[in-house]
Amino acid sequence: MTAHMYEIPETEAAPKLDTYHFYDRDWESYEQLTESFEWEIPEQFNVASYICDRWAETDPDRIALYIRDDPRGKGEYTFGEIQSAANRLANYLESEGIGRGDRVGVNVPQKAEAVIGHVAAWKLGAVSVPLSTLFGTDGFRYRLNDCAAKACLIDESMMGVYREIKDDLNDLETVLTVGDVDPDDELDFWDAIENHSDRFETVVTSADDDLTIFYTSGTTGDPKGVRHAHRMHLGHLPLFVSWFMSLELTEDDVYWTPASWTWMGGLGIVVLPAMYYGIPTVGWNEQFEPSDVFELIETYEITNYWIPPTALRMMMQEEDAAERHDVDTVRAITSGGESLGKTIIEWVNETFEGAVVHEGYGQTEANMLVGGCQKLDVVRPGKIGKAAPGYDVRILDPEVAEPTVSPGDVGEIGVRYEGAPACFKEYWNKPEKTERKIQNGWLLTEDLGTVDEDGYFEFVSRKDDVIISSGYRIGPEEIEDSLASHDAVADAGVIGIPDDQRGEIPKAYVQLADGHEPSDRLAEELKQHVKDRLAKYEYPRELEFIDQLPTTATGKIKRADLETEHEGV
Repeated sequence: MTAHMYEIPETEAAPKLDTYHFYDRDWESYEQLTESFEWEIPEQFNVASYICDRWAETDPDRIALYIRDDPRGKGEYTFGEIQSAANRLANYLESEGIGRGDRVGVNVPQKAEAVIGHVAAWKLGAVSVPLSTLFGTDGFRYRLNDCAAKACLIDESMMGVYREIKDDLNDLETVLTVGDVDPDDELDFWDAIENHSDRFETVVTSADDDLTIFYTSGTTGDPKGVRHAHRMHLGHLPLFVSWFMSLELTEDDVYWTPASWTWMGGLGIVVLPAMYYGIPTVGWNEQFEPSDVFELIETYEITNYWIPPTALRMMMQEEDAAERHDVDTVRAITSGGESLGKTIIEWVNETFEGAVVHEGYGQTEANMLVGGCQKLDVVRPGKIGKAAPGYDVRILDPEVAEPTVSPGDVGEIGVRYEGAPACFKEYWNKPEKTERKIQNGWLLTEDLGTVDEDGYFEFVSRKDDVIISSGYRIGPEEIEDSLASHDAVADAGVIGIPDDQRGEIPKAYVQLADGHEPSDRLAEELKQHVKDRLAKYEYPRELEFIDQLPTTATGKIKRADLETEHEGV
């Protein structure tokens, strides 16, 4: 056992689940751990009871969040304060008619109000919907209408977008603003909940009741709402313990991620598991600046963090930053979304001496499936790692969805669906897409990969045309549709092209409408057109005008031809 380990509290609504505390045992090998692991999924399970209530009731002054540059000037929030605010918000929402099963949007970045919003929704038995603060009008409107959200917390940075589309929102009746508001027309979050009781009894939910809806990036057609149950949270814990925590839990732990708390990578795989184990997470709302990360680590004595390879590459450019700041507290660095590569790993080993670096794998529909664990010798150059405890991950024949692919051969990565708590329930209102996603008892990731004879997985490529940029999965069709909505555009095709910093970036090939001529000014206008309507990471960073797009007989853009066009430049 580790020197400063502490006891996890228990309450009547949240008894300790021993299965998820295997960090306090000695293991001879990863195989011994995985073979002994068994899921413990209570019939009644509410995430709010475990990540908030049990800590607030047993150790209310324990720090849950550190917020760098907190607009409210607090800087830190205890579990007791999170519970009190969440209870007030739950009472307010209930008074507005929000109840079990209703959707509540949470459009807030790395601020305390984001966590409070989710916890309050779950206390009601409602379903939270994380919504990025990078959305433009089209992206924000579509998601709020698609899930029929009845309430939404909206950050001040998104109020301009909201005001532009509010008359188009069919079901949204209750809106609270986090930050500056128009006092004549909008309601401040803290003002709204101030006079409501800080007592609220968290409703009883089953492990299979809806918890949240995460939206995909629209990789094939419209964005899909991914319905997850409360059990998803438990499904993330085994890999969190071995991969993120590196089998160590202490009173000195502090966690962080630059990933947005509106994204599965930030909320689902860092913030919520951290709160489950009573560990504070640092929230930081500034634009990512690699030089400031070293200061952040020193200031909060961060021990573990998840960060995309793109961000690590940016940090590598800050040659003397590590020398100017004390970063000795870092114990484990985890990453995913794209391959780390040998250069990054070598830099991490030199810069954060003694820290382990782990790769991991998953997706919105099923996360925390594969990862490394150096303490149990599960690290191999060029490989992601091994299947997480409790999961059956295989390489499938893409044509028939059967695990008949030989070791070392390329196939589709799949996970056994039945009994896998991190797997989604279904796509919101898209049964035909759910049916294609789950076949022969396997959840198909649509990623191609390999597994060797020792069980190490390697990512090869996407099965479709999805662009993976800075860890974000970007659908070309959504960008193409946005470009085509501009008067100057007749049609557009989008592909991903290699980029040293982001892995890939979207490149658009634009066929202009009659009466319009190519120009640098028009190219910049089209980029801004997409940026204003979709997420800011989705706009085409390169744009080329083309006389005629290559298409099939049915009019479908032949992206393979565009890739050949780019390679020939």
